[in-house]
Amino acid sequence: MKVFKAFIDTNIPMYAAGKEHPLKARCLEIMRSVANGELEAYTDTEVFQEILYRYFSIKRGELGLQVFDTFSKIMHGAVLPVRFEDMLLARKLINKASYAKLSPRDIIHLAVMQNNGIDHIITADRAFEEVEGIRVIRV
Repeated sequence: MKVFKAFIDTNIPMYAAGKEHPLKARCLEIMRSVANGELEAYTDTEVFQEILYRYFSIKRGELGLQVFDTFSKIMHGAVLPVRFEDMLLARKLINKASYAKLSPRDIIHLAVMQNNGIDHIITADRAFEEVEGIRVIRV
């Protein structure tokens, strides 16, 4: 039984696809749960931009495309757009003290979450723990 909606942060598919790492197994488990419909999960278009940017910036574009393709299949139908309304909310949030450790990209994710009624995020990023009203599921 699905009891909440969760946002999948960029680091989850990247750890799942990456080299051996202490977080790899847990991230693979999360991706399987989403793929099997056991977890109601969403992400946004900005996550896909982050995946491509990161892998191409480290000259691993082919792997980045594989991660992109696999994650897009798993998340099919659950990828939220980043709308102008989300950007306006991110603009309001960016100067809040509780958001100080977050990157502008992470604040955009939070705006998308807030505008879509999502208050859980699955992430390896500790900075989200300081945001009031967000429940962090850490891997």
